[in-house]
Order: sequence, then structure tokens, then C-alpha cells
Amino acid sequence: MKQNQNSRRINQMAREKLGHILLFEVSDPDLELITLTGVEVSIDKSVCRAYISCDRDRYESVTAALERAKGRIRSLLGRALGWRVTPELSFHIDTSTDEAETIARALQDVPPTLSIPKDEDGYPIAPANEDGE
Repeated sequence: MKQNQNSRRINQMAREKLGHILLFEVSDPDLELITLTGVEVSIDKSVCRAYISCDRDRYESVTAALERAKGRIRSLLGRALGWRVTPELSFHIDTSTDEAETIARALQDVPPTLSIPKDEDGYPIAPANEDGE
């Protein structure tokens, strides 16, 4: 969505209120150890997309728990925000941390061929023979 100063302020306010609700007011054990990574509120404030990060093996249980608690969370969010319209909640799993972890792991596993000296075209340089050839 296009961002301006007002929409950033609204997104930040919704993120703070939703984060407080998920942390203190919802007591589902499936929603422990999740992180609210971002919130996007539509211009007319009718839809709120929340991005949640959690462990890779918990995607299904967290999604199911959020769907179960969606009505209660929406009700609490509507009271906390005090807007004329209570936004419809849409929860999405944020997989960017998993992708970053995969990239970091790939960068740590350096293949041994990278330590071989190469010429400017990227071809390995043959070691010089001691016979003078």
C-alpha cells in the first residue's frame, strides 16, 4: 500500500494496540512466542492486515489459533482504537525471517572451491610447476 505520514501513524497505532492485545489480553497457549512484525491498515480503515512471525513448525497451529481468536481480538482492537469503523482482521504468517535464516545458513556453508585462486574471468589458475614448465 502507498504510505504517507498519516497512514504510517495509523499503522503504528494499530500495531501497538494489536501487539498489546496479543501479549496481554489473549491467553491461548498456541499464541505464545509469536512476533507481530507489521500491520497495514487500509485507507478507509476497514481492513487491517497483521503479519505474524513464529517458528516454522508452528505455522498451522498459530494460524488456527488466530482464526479462533479473531472475533475477540477484533472486539478488543475496536475498543482500544476508538475508530468509527472496527477493521476486519486478516492475519498472515511472515516468512521473511525464515528466508533470511536460509540465506545466512547458505552463506556460512562456503564451498571449498571458493578458496581456489581464479583469474579475472573466474577460471581456476593452474599451480605453477616446479620443473619450469
